[in-house]
Amino acid sequence: MKKTIRTALLDEISKYFGDPHVELSYTNAWQLLVAVILSAQCTDERVNSTTQKLFALYPDIDDYLHMSSETLESLIYSTGFYKNKARHIIGAARYLCSHHRCRVPDTMEELVKVPGVGRKTANVILSAWFQKPCGIVVDTHVKRVSFRLNLTDSGSPDVIEKDLMKIFPREEWTVLSIGMVLFGRYRCMARQPRCAECGLKEYCRYDQKVL
Repeated sequence: MKKTIRTALLDEISKYFGDPHVELSYTNAWQLLVAVILSAQCTDERVNSTTQKLFALYPDIDDYLHMSSETLESLIYSTGFYKNKARHIIGAARYLCSHHRCRVPDTMEELVKVPGVGRKTANVILSAWFQKPCGIVVDTHVKRVSFRLNLTDSGSPDVIEKDLMKIFPREEWTVLSIGMVLFGRYRCMARQPRCAECGLKEYCRYDQKVL
């Protein structure tokens, strides 16, 4: 009997990544928030190299309350868009200490109010740290994989997330969020995806001439 795409995709994720985990390095919710902000338009490897030095000097949220933008910019310069990222990180620290006793909240409603935190960042934090998935992370990898596997016809992250949430039950959202990112990063790449060894070929509409 043919597997459903839901079962087939989860099996493929399990086959290659076991119990998938976010590849960013962090030891608490604040550090994860910082790392996710820095990961915009930047590789996890570069972020981890940057945060290793950053968190060695400034590990706690309190350290960022009175930090100058210039100081933080110099430390995160290599991640790109460093001025915006520094503004968001410092703004997030001040907001959280003003509104949440210097703690990262565990609800989507409160997280998206934090400077620099959108729905994608909130989903990562809720799934990876709090184990409370309120949605599904949709980045460029998830967007690509979802379209190729006929899980959506939309290019909008919000619509893609809703489409995926209709197919996969809530208890699978954390594995799916992290697993699809890894699957897109290492198996179903934008260029030269590893189709020959993929177990999802029968569900896939990938065509190099079109995509």
